Amino acid sequence: MTSRRVHLLTLGCPKNQVDSEIMLGVLARRGYEMVSDPEAADVLVVNTCAFITPAKEESIDAILDLAAVKAARPGRRLVVTGCLAQRYADDLETALPEVDVFVGTGDLLRIADAIEAPPAPAPIVYRGAQHVLPTHARAARVRTGAWWTAYVKVSEGCDHACSFCIIPKIRGRHESRPMDDLVAEAASLAAEGTVEICLIAQDLTAYGRDLAGDASLARLLRALAVRVPEVRWLRLLYAYPASVTDELLEVVADEPAVCKYLDMPLQHISDRMLRAMRRERSGAAIRRLLARVRAAVPGVALRSAFIVGFPGETEDDVRALCDFLEEAEFERVGVFTYSREEGTAGATLPDQVAEAAKRERRARVMAVQARVAARRAAAQVGQGVEVLVEDARGRVLVGRTRTQAPEIDGVIRLVGQATPGTIVRAAVTGSDTYDLRGEVREDSN
Repeated sequence: MTSRRVHLLTLGCPKNQVDSEIMLGVLARRGYEMVSDPEAADVLVVNTCAFITPAKEESIDAILDLAAVKAARPGRRLVVTGCLAQRYADDLETALPEVDVFVGTGDLLRIADAIEAPPAPAPIVYRGAQHVLPTHARAARVRTGAWWTAYVKVSEGCDHACSFCIIPKIRGRHESRPMDDLVAEAASLAAEGTVEICLIAQDLTAYGRDLAGDASLARLLRALAVRVPEVRWLRLLYAYPASVTDELLEVVADEPAVCKYLDMPLQHISDRMLRAMRRERSGAAIRRLLARVRAAVPGVALRSAFIVGFPGETEDDVRALCDFLEEAEFERVGVFTYSREEGTAGATLPDQVAEAAKRERRARVMAVQARVAARRAAAQVGQGVEVLVEDARGRVLVGRTRTQAPEIDGVIRLVGQATPGTIVRAAVTGSDTYDLRGEVREDSN
């Protein structure tokens, strides 16, 4: 194949972004050129998400949009990768004949071979193991997005059996990457200028339990902080609550590079709902966990996620969740309506909740959290904070504090001068519901 221009569209979560960057690295080493305009591309790639129904619908729409681009010029190829390809390729072969190749999540390193496969009368499917853990040396990434922030995927897969979640059937069992490989990747990112690394996984707090020796998330954080000091911020995303250890909290509290920020999806507070969701936690245990986290890490910012409209949820359960949010005072919360996914235990449960009721419950819960978030933001006025600047237009800056994760949390808008990608000291002068306002301090540099 002589055509070498590739357009790759990434859908879904940051874990998919990492997969896309790995595929771009493979293609770059094979001599391909990346282009942002699909019309200029010879090969069109969609890295899909299949977590919930809206994500699947978005993926299908994106495939059809790029299929129209493909049809406008003979010789173009259309490749579908990621979770949708892993889960539904057998069905999509017939439903989407416009696609040339499907590449599952376990075959990302074969993306160049897939693109170069001889044309066939029906879509070709590459779908081996459920996931792959390429070493940094084999799969150096081509970065996308801001150069100062990077996601590092420390493990793949998940061993939990949450009744609402299809991910273990798509991504397979939990498997950790070697610690030395992760440190090497972080060092490589730091050499490119990265100052913030967000550690991600389907189950971040399970890191290391399947490795020989004494590997753990806490020890990985220590290693990164000591061996890659150029990375100023280390952030933890998607920590499974039952596995938050005292050792981990000690590192978050004591290691200057580790942001005092913890994202723990709790899903509900009702004992009935937690049991039905197979979340391994009671409401009382969750409250004890939050007290333990806040006692061990003074000033920690907590983010969580909750599901409303799970089968069997009652008005009492929703009121309990609203009361809990008022009590717990999370800095950040995401609330999602339950999506009935085939192949999950939740899909077969009785007492499914109507879509209109789900939406109403979500709006009600989010209204409670908005009041809490506004109080938490207002409490920061007058404080000094570190800010990672991400946009600069004259003396108007936009950035994030240590307690604001990229893309999912709010921002801080500053008055002052700084260059994107730098970390400055600032004073918080005002707040909105989710965002902050401030000014760069004169002693920042």
